[in-house]
Amino acid sequence: MKRTVLAIDIGSTKVCAIIAEIDDDNSAQIIGAGISKAQGLRKGSITNIELASKSIKAALNDARRVAGTDIKTAIVTISGAYTKSINSSGIVNVPNKEITLKEINRVMHTSLYNANIPNEFEVLHALPYNFKVDDQDFIEDPLGMNASRLEVETHIITTQKSNLNNLRKAVKAAGVDVESVVLSGYASAIAVLNLDEKELGAAVVDMGGNTSNIVIHSGHAIRYNDFLGVGSNHITNDLSMALHTPLQTADNVKMNYGSLYSPSNDLIELPVIGDETSTHEVSLEVVHNVIYARVEETLMIIAQSIEKSGLKDQMGAGIVLTGGFTKIEGLRELAVAILDNMPVRLAKPSDMGGLFDTLRDPSYSGAVGLIKYSAGGYTPYEIDVNKKMRHASEEATPYEAPIMEEELEDLESTSFPSTPSSATSKVGVVKSDPKPKAEPSKMVNIASNSHPKDQEPNLISKFWNWATQLF
Repeated sequence: MKRTVLAIDIGSTKVCAIIAEIDDDNSAQIIGAGISKAQGLRKGSITNIELASKSIKAALNDARRVAGTDIKTAIVTISGAYTKSINSSGIVNVPNKEITLKEINRVMHTSLYNANIPNEFEVLHALPYNFKVDDQDFIEDPLGMNASRLEVETHIITTQKSNLNNLRKAVKAAGVDVESVVLSGYASAIAVLNLDEKELGAAVVDMGGNTSNIVIHSGHAIRYNDFLGVGSNHITNDLSMALHTPLQTADNVKMNYGSLYSPSNDLIELPVIGDETSTHEVSLEVVHNVIYARVEETLMIIAQSIEKSGLKDQMGAGIVLTGGFTKIEGLRELAVAILDNMPVRLAKPSDMGGLFDTLRDPSYSGAVGLIKYSAGGYTPYEIDVNKKMRHASEEATPYEAPIMEEELEDLESTSFPSTPSSATSKVGVVKSDPKPKAEPSKMVNIASNSHPKDQEPNLISKFWNWATQLF
């Protein structure tokens, strides 16, 4: 049975909404898309909820009009700004000597519990990068294996609660509920990486208008992510100041003459900033020098981030650049020179059913990646923003509106036991409803494995958690 999904990519310069139909075999067909200029955002984060919701609504209305459908829930990207990442680990015993989804869920839950996550942060993704079965390392998928002990190492991505809440409010004001939230760099990586690159290890850099997001894949898992406040609009600003011309004119110069190859000595006539009735002549050599300097600086910042990750030697497939910034002529050659002669590929979103010509542009990698995520394109196992474990073979479950923080007191006064990972539950502003569902589902909610003992004070609950892992 087909299901319809809505993906909203909220970038630093534009908002893109895509509506797609996903079949039972997880093949996706895009049926509608809308794009609008981003307002109320600065460096990827919402600074004005009302303006941001207007931008989202404009893109959303266009997508609905093309698709001819009115969908009320969306999966949304969130910028890497104000995110923090930590690595954690967990270990559990396997009582029946065969690893099931319950054990995988429990061990990932344990790694979350062991992570030292600040109170003002919310978990976006918990992504395993190393499963260990007994003493055997780097198990790709432990499901169904015989073992007495299961360990996991996870890369946990968190964001500030306020940042996430403002995003939810802006989308809600546009008339849709947020079903799930995905890190924008993660979504871009899903759209552009092939299986070989994931296996060999690669860095995906989504170079946008005002920001760049870096995600490093190694062995089919995300190991590192970073956010850089640099993008193609910085070139526009530099050109505007250097050429004394309005921003719109500077942007046109960047689009028409933006090249990193040898400059010509031709002259172009540009209006003067503050007095657009008069013009002055500017050499294309000056334009080239301004663009070259800014692009070189941006690539050096990216190189520093990759060096800082400590994973450079695990990036066998090199670096994949995507995003609107990559349309500058000669970028790949300069990137190879600055990034220590590592392989560099400029990438567009991989093809999918119904992909409009407009969306084949590298600046739409994040939006297309969201659709692929909805169609099961995520890592083999992960815990998402709703505290649910997702896995590659899961069945889709109907969306249930999350319980907001003000409702938590009423919920906790009922007979439902609290989760053993009280430390991580407190991190979230939004909690998924722990009531048992009538229909069985492969989507596992980590609240479902709680034990009545965990209602006791924190010290006892920690002891109980430790005891149940061992026995």
